[in-house]
Amino acid sequence: MAAPSLVTLPNFSRLSERVWRVLGLNPGKFTLQGTNTYLVGTGAKKYLIDSGQGEAGYVPLLEQSLKAISPEAYISDIIVTHAHPDHFGGLKDILQSSLNKKGEIRIHKYPGAPMRLSEEQRVMPADLAVLPLKDSQVFEIDDQTTLQVVHTPGHTSDHCAFLLKEEQGLFTADCVLGHGTAVFEDLYTYLNGLRRLITLNPQRLYPGHGEVIEQGVKKIEEYIKHREEREQQLIELLKKPQDGGRKQWTPLEICSHIYKDYPENLHLPAARGIILNLQKLEKEGRAKMEGGSSDIANPADLLNKEWAWVNSNL
Repeated sequence: MAAPSLVTLPNFSRLSERVWRVLGLNPGKFTLQGTNTYLVGTGAKKYLIDSGQGEAGYVPLLEQSLKAISPEAYISDIIVTHAHPDHFGGLKDILQSSLNKKGEIRIHKYPGAPMRLSEEQRVMPADLAVLPLKDSQVFEIDDQTTLQVVHTPGHTSDHCAFLLKEEQGLFTADCVLGHGTAVFEDLYTYLNGLRRLITLNPQRLYPGHGEVIEQGVKKIEEYIKHREEREQQLIELLKKPQDGGRKQWTPLEICSHIYKDYPENLHLPAARGIILNLQKLEKEGRAKMEGGSSDIANPADLLNKEWAWVNSNL
């Protein structure tokens, strides 16, 4: 997800006549320049997409940003794209700030939570009233700004993108990034989600991290192609026996072949991606894990499990 060299992004910037970006002030290896949060709307009423990680300077920056847009600008609703802490961590600070003097800000999120985080990390504060998003739900922010919910599981089960109809713009959250490639919990559903996004014909992408992306369809197609190329490498390896004739491969063995030119300290993270790809092939009936299904809670338990190619011609 990280890139060797990142373009510096301003903490606050206008991106279109109805979209402003406010950085979450949490730069890092996985957050890039920081989480992108977005103020959306042409009138005084704004929707906020995501709330950052809860950094101390974020709410003051958000307050300044609203004043810079208009003295009358205010936040009526906050949409959480998915339940990762760098996307919902600022909620409580916002609700306890002057931005919510009347206590009327509504919060929206698709039901569900990521699988591979601790209970503390993955659960939004229980005392927050959250309105459940529905796939294809439409928000009319004002007479010139319409957002449509697009459920895109894969990065997480609750992940949603949002189509800005007036611009053919798409808020992609963490399924498409401004730099590098995305991580995911389920490759099968992740790719299906990307293919669905292409059908929306987005012209511009507003990602959860990194720069705005022009030629949105082209970028999504690049993401799909990258995953398909990685998968083809994996398939070719599964189809051939190892030295000594053994037909089964473990994720770590696969990793040592595909990523042989990479530093060894990167092999373990890469093996996680291989496991997710193997699980996708398993769902499609093209690979199998010896000894049962791979649908278990801890992916680390799969690192040394043996996998074999399923000959679909038999």
